[in-house]
Amino acid sequence: MSHSTGDVKLGEPGHIIAMNLDDIGFYTMTDDRCASASVASPLARGELILSSRCNFRCPYCRHVGGGDLPKAQALGIIAAWCRDGLQNLRLSGGEPTMWGDDPGDLVNLVSRARRLGVRRVALSTNGSADIQFYKSLCWEGVDDFSVSLDACCATDGDRMAGNVAGAWDKVVANIRRLAAWAYTTVGVVLTESNEAQCREIVTFASSLGVADIRVIPAAQRGSKIEVDPLPPELLARHPILRYRWGNFLRGRPVRGLGPGDARRCHLAIDDMAVAGGMHYPCIIYLREGGKPIGKFGCHGMRQDRARWSLVHRTHEDPICSRNCLDVCVDYNNRFEELHDIGS
Repeated sequence: MSHSTGDVKLGEPGHIIAMNLDDIGFYTMTDDRCASASVASPLARGELILSSRCNFRCPYCRHVGGGDLPKAQALGIIAAWCRDGLQNLRLSGGEPTMWGDDPGDLVNLVSRARRLGVRRVALSTNGSADIQFYKSLCWEGVDDFSVSLDACCATDGDRMAGNVAGAWDKVVANIRRLAAWAYTTVGVVLTESNEAQCREIVTFASSLGVADIRVIPAAQRGSKIEVDPLPPELLARHPILRYRWGNFLRGRPVRGLGPGDARRCHLAIDDMAVAGGMHYPCIIYLREGGKPIGKFGCHGMRQDRARWSLVHRTHEDPICSRNCLDVCVDYNNRFEELHDIGS
């Protein structure tokens, strides 16, 4: 028998189901999406790796090679997604602001995506680009900026960026401006060198006016984090932080599957990550070196993804079993609950 513990429901050992995905704070992860997802439903989310180039050398980065995605190919992928009803687009890298021959290429790509009907365009960035560039992107349709911030002081911040002098000061100044213009979140990746400052980093990030804070251990570090409670008023401002900090306090790993969790990935049905012209189950699977499901643009991609979801056993795959994020685990568990299916 399950019992309520605030924003989660605990079932059999290792099986934790979000009672309402809407409360977690990830706007692409909703109960409505979970209930209606199918091969025929609109593509809920697509993440496109634009470039492997980056001006930072973060120690935890899972580098994706391949250089720049050709402009025509990037436009073609987004157009194909939009024909499939794409709702949410995320552009990432590497550092996506370095993609193309000049900043106008990315601005034009964002503008094109919005004209094709994408509801939200998100950009994952290290926050080091010129603020006027970010302003142009915001003006043309980026309404979600996800910025890395792994320290609460310049000395540590520059070191975490790969000893890039002045990086932290510029990133912090840009975050303040972006937070005033659009939905802006900060991503804090924890390693052995900054884990002890986690509470201070989170508190500092909140002071910058961001909408939310995503704390996650680096893939190399392991999945469990020991933390102390945060002030309720701080957690009240940031639903994603509240969800994940609550998982920390309960001893729930951020990464990995428990024995009672769903043994299939239903998320892959209407979510797609693309790099180098290949489509992958998810962005984590891509970054951890997993094999693609297939070539982008082939006939029946959604059907191929549904078949992959049906036959792929996540607990037997070391990438899924060790690295699947808590929110993705909760989505898949919730999917099976709403659709009354087993793994």
